[in-house]
Amino acid sequence: MEALHLPLPAELIAPLWIGLQILLILLAGYFSQRVVARFLTRLGERYPFPPQLMMPLRGGLRWFIMGSAVIVVLERLGVSATVLWTALSGFVAVAAIAFFAMWSVLSNLLCAVLIFTVGPFRIGDVVELLDTLDKPGVKGRVVAINLLYTTLIEPAEAGSGSSMVQVPNSLFFQRSVRRWRESDL
Repeated sequence: MEALHLPLPAELIAPLWIGLQILLILLAGYFSQRVVARFLTRLGERYPFPPQLMMPLRGGLRWFIMGSAVIVVLERLGVSATVLWTALSGFVAVAAIAFFAMWSVLSNLLCAVLIFTVGPFRIGDVVELLDTLDKPGVKGRVVAINLLYTTLIEPAEAGSGSSMVQVPNSLFFQRSVRRWRESDL
């Protein structure tokens, strides 16, 4: 660096040099992903590859190349790739565990949105969830539908009063449902 004889203070030369290296790394990543995309486009024109294969392949390679360039830039800034990999894998593991733990709640929320929009039944209808077609399951009048469950009032049986049952919304999409509208009864 001393051979350049630039009229800059010595404490500015090192950051400028690192900035130039970072710029060159990002430009190399950008141009290499463009070259790969052009190569894949020509390959797709020459051979009859389906577009459903080429689009994800092109996108995946683009993310891989630019992600690698970002990792090289972070390495140039002094961040260890091992630390980055550990942080990323830890984050992915925690996210996977959280998603798995919340799956039933998220499933019920999505099914509630489907119940509200599609309307397989509404408040006042009598519904019956069937375990199998010959084995009856839960039967009752719908009195409330919320984001996690649907509340049914079971009919009064001989000698006992009626009872309320809260059925998770996802069960209405996992089992067969028999429905009677209020006007049908």
